[in-house]
Amino acid sequence: MGQRFTGRRALVTGASRGIGAAIAEALAAEGADVAIVARTRESHPTLPGSLDETAERLRGLGARVTVIEANLADENARATVVPQAVEGLGGPMDILVNNAAAGVFEPIADVALKKRRLTFEVNVHAPVDLMQAVIPAMREAGEGWIVNLSSGAGRLNDGPPFGVDGIAAISGVYGASKAALYRFTNALGIELHGTGIRVNTVEPAKPVATPGATSFVGESPDDFGSALPDGEFEPMETMVAGALALCDCDADVTAGIHVTTELAG
Repeated sequence: MGQRFTGRRALVTGASRGIGAAIAEALAAEGADVAIVARTRESHPTLPGSLDETAERLRGLGARVTVIEANLADENARATVVPQAVEGLGGPMDILVNNAAAGVFEPIADVALKKRRLTFEVNVHAPVDLMQAVIPAMREAGEGWIVNLSSGAGRLNDGPPFGVDGIAAISGVYGASKAALYRFTNALGIELHGTGIRVNTVEPAKPVATPGATSFVGESPDDFGSALPDGEFEPMETMVAGALALCDCDADVTAGIHVTTELAG
């Protein structure tokens, strides 16, 4: 594999497992030094993977790694993330991947305000705060890559009749937060056009059966698939390839857009 990210520093949130860990590992495999972020360093009580395990794999690939333990729902905690990344990697970030997400899947008629606030803190305000934190150095450098991970849950459903069931039928809060992130991304891409900073979202063409996602509906990808209208999900490799394509895209071609992995990969 080539080393297209050699000399670049990347910050990846939600990197203890799943998509975030896979993207961090792929960046390291292609030469990047990586700061990884999650709520806890050590193992989750029910889910596989941890920041320390991700860091060990990245160091095995020869990457310089800094581990940042931060609760992105807390504005004071997330304000420390970029400064810690800069200190740990020895310079400003070239790449920011906002992957961390809070998944609340409950009917909107019943979901509590506390859960709505948590969803928007993690899925919208945290990415925006981190983008604001890395932009000054990227602007000074004349280039930078910001990738926000979105979801098909952010799209409107046609109808009636709607034909929506399974987890999709109770994804309104999560989907609304992802739609907001998409709109922020598009607006920021417009604002930064001409600066060399690329700001984009990537959406899996189908849901990805990560450990966190499957925990909502079952113990395996098969259980997760059965909760989807068509029973299909996106391979992790496709999602990672799509995200990495936007970590190395051309500023004149790709900025402020929203693509699925079918296009980005």
